[in-house]
Amino acid sequence: MKKMLLPLMMVIVLVLSACGNQSGNTATTDKASSTETGTSAPATTGTITYQSETGPVEVPANPQRVIALAGYAGNLIALGVPLVGVDSWTKADPNFAEQLKDVAEVSDDNLEKIIELKPDLIIAASDTKNIEKLKKLAPVVTYTYNKVDYLTQIEEIAKAVNQADKGAAWIADFKERAQKAGAEIKAKIGDDATVTVMEGDSKQLYVFGSAWGRGTEIIYQAMGLKMPEKVKEMTSKKGYYDLSLEVLPEYLGDYVFYSKDPSVDASFQDTDTYKNIPAVKNKRVFEVDARGFYFNDAASLDYQLDFITKSLLGKS
Repeated sequence: MKKMLLPLMMVIVLVLSACGNQSGNTATTDKASSTETGTSAPATTGTITYQSETGPVEVPANPQRVIALAGYAGNLIALGVPLVGVDSWTKADPNFAEQLKDVAEVSDDNLEKIIELKPDLIIAASDTKNIEKLKKLAPVVTYTYNKVDYLTQIEEIAKAVNQADKGAAWIADFKERAQKAGAEIKAKIGDDATVTVMEGDSKQLYVFGSAWGRGTEIIYQAMGLKMPEKVKEMTSKKGYYDLSLEVLPEYLGDYVFYSKDPSVDASFQDTDTYKNIPAVKNKRVFEVDARGFYFNDAASLDYQLDFITKSLLGKS
């Protein structure tokens, strides 16, 4: 009896010692292998428990058929996680055309299409429709937009797909690149120069605060460039502010990024009101396709950082 008990206890100790948390996740079936550096690689089979904002969710340790809704796909693209379905806004993003050419367009209303794709993980927004039904098809992780800052959001999605180390490395590299670019830009345009991010058409125009996609996180947070006081005041509650052409000149800073949908009526740009705005007269308005500028995921941030840097440094 004692001879049988001792080996059993040793097995239990070995199993317990092999189990542990990795970046907030708990491996339930972990077949991690040692790397050349002697550290443990992420599990490639089984599941992990991800501590989501709604509680623990058991997810694949190595997801291979992910559906991403609500604009989160760019994070998975940057992490190299296989996608089988994305929302229509993401599918229309010209920057993702190559990566998503064989990925289906799906919606939370079309459960039949999602069933066909046989996802092993679904990442969505907290207000996504049919959440409970989706949970019957695959593990579902949801996020509330702007509940956490943009880099924490990337960090959390990386944890959800068991890529915490890769996510952390991307964030560190992004911060370094953005801060360096910001310093170069300030040296060129001056510390007091103001920048506005706008969107819209001849019917309705918008300006944005420091955390509403469209490059705002890079311009105001990562680079530390200045927002016009009027924009700061009016976007403080909702994160954006809608306005008319008549008052637009009051909100446009020394430099402007116009996130412009190519399909909209932008004839307001032909008016004297618009043409006489100093940033317009000084050719300091930089237009960019809104479809590739909406999101603040890792892949979109890379594109935005490059565009913003080249525009403000005169290298575009």
